[in-house]
Amino acid sequence: MASKKEMEVVRGLDIKRYMGRWYEIASFPSRNQPKNGTDTRATYTLNEDGTVHVRNETWSDGKRGSIEGTAYKADPKSDEAKFKVKFYVPPFFPIIPVVGNYWVLYIDDNYQYALIGEPTRKYLWILCREPHMDEAIYNQLVEKATSEGYDVSKLHRTPQSDNPPEAEESPQDTKGIWWIKSIFGK
Repeated sequence: MASKKEMEVVRGLDIKRYMGRWYEIASFPSRNQPKNGTDTRATYTLNEDGTVHVRNETWSDGKRGSIEGTAYKADPKSDEAKFKVKFYVPPFFPIIPVVGNYWVLYIDDNYQYALIGEPTRKYLWILCREPHMDEAIYNQLVEKATSEGYDVSKLHRTPQSDNPPEAEESPQDTKGIWWIKSIFGK
């Protein structure tokens, strides 16, 4: 594994171009997501105050689970793409704030795929505007993650449908069962 140098992040991210839907192509498994989650995606919307509304969705056992939060620049004076993301948990009774780091480590010139990490290297995401990614691009992003000191053997491919479900058409997990199960590693 590469040395634990400071990670290189994108500078001058065009936040407006970054907005929209991103599909999770691969990630490090997380206690905050169900192990059997499919069609996982994030949708980002720019708020009037410059913060970003975040909606993360995943489907587990045929039901949609989601959580919403807010992202904001870690240092508003910096041109580095380092953000903080705040969610309130549990999703069915959101009272406890949880804040995490969201660093854009790589984005292509057309804003079609991205590599997202954070300073502890415990979390990593490969995102794409489409539900499927060309294997050569995927390998390029894995190589970039390796060069930033990530143990890419932990990467898990996220199953994505050819025609991802729309939230409005799916039964909802309104009780947060997926979140409770994820706490216990299920």
